Amino acid sequence: MSRTMADVNKLLKKTAGLINKDSVRPFQGEFRVGVDLGTADIQTIVLDGAGNPLAGFMDWANVVRDGVVVDFFGASQIVREQVRRAGAKLGIHIEQVTTSFPPGTDSRISTNVIEAAGLEVAGVIDEPSSVAKLLQLDHAAVVDIGGGTTGTAIIEQGEVVCSMDDATGGRHISLALAGHFGMPYEEAEEMKRTSKDLALCRLATPVIAKMADIVHGHIADYTVPAIYLTGGSCALPGFLEVFAAEFPGVDVVLPSHPLYLTPLAIASYSDVLQAREARVG
Repeated sequence: MSRTMADVNKLLKKTAGLINKDSVRPFQGEFRVGVDLGTADIQTIVLDGAGNPLAGFMDWANVVRDGVVVDFFGASQIVREQVRRAGAKLGIHIEQVTTSFPPGTDSRISTNVIEAAGLEVAGVIDEPSSVAKLLQLDHAAVVDIGGGTTGTAIIEQGEVVCSMDDATGGRHISLALAGHFGMPYEEAEEMKRTSKDLALCRLATPVIAKMADIVHGHIADYTVPAIYLTGGSCALPGFLEVFAAEFPGVDVVLPSHPLYLTPLAIASYSDVLQAREARVG
C-alpha cells in the first residue's frame, strides 16, 4: 500500500525547516545519511532509524552537468563540509552515506565523489527510483525534474521496471528566462527559485512542454495512472498546471517542498543504520 502524500508532506515540511540549521542538537541512536549530487545543488540529509529528519544541509552548486561531475574537487569538498556540519550538529560521526545518480548515467560518477570526500558508500540508487520506493508506489511513474535532465521511473506491482533520463531540466527554464529578460543566467536562476509570479511559468511553458514530451516518450509502452513529480523546478508557480495539462486522464501529483523529496528519498533508501552515542563538539 502506498504511503500517503500527507505523511510524506509532513516529512518534507520538517526537512525544509532543518535545512542549513547548525544549532547543536545531540542525538543518540541509529541514523542514516543520504547525499544528493544534483545539477543545481548538493544536499545531505540525516534521518533517525525510523526515517524522521534530524538534519539537512544544502548548497547551490554548479559542479554537476547532466549527470556528469564537471568539478570533482568542488563536489567532494561540498559533501565533506556538509557531512562535517551534520556530524557537529548531532554529535555523531558519519562514516557511510547513500547516494544517487540520474538514470542512464554511470553510478560510479557519484560514488567516486563520495569516496573522495572520505566516506564509504552505503548504497546507490537512481534518483526517481529512490522516490518511488519512499512513496511505496504500486503502479505509477515518478518524474524527477533535475537541473539538467528529466528522469522517469516506471513502477508496476511495486517494482521499478524501467528508468530513463533525457536532457532538459530546470536549468533550461532559467536559460529561457535569461534570454527573455536579457539578464545573466545567475540572476534568472535566482528569479526562478524565489519569484511567485505566474508570468514566469507562461514564459517557461515551451520548456515545460518539452519535459512533458520527454515523459510521454518514457511512458509510451506503459499504462500509467499517476505521475509523481519531484525536483525544485516543479515548485515554480503554475508548473503543475502546465505539466498536468499534457497528461489528460492521468493524476499528476506535486508534493510540498519538491526540492527536498529526492534527497529525503535517497536517505530513506539506505539499509545501513549507523549508531553513535551522543557527544557535543
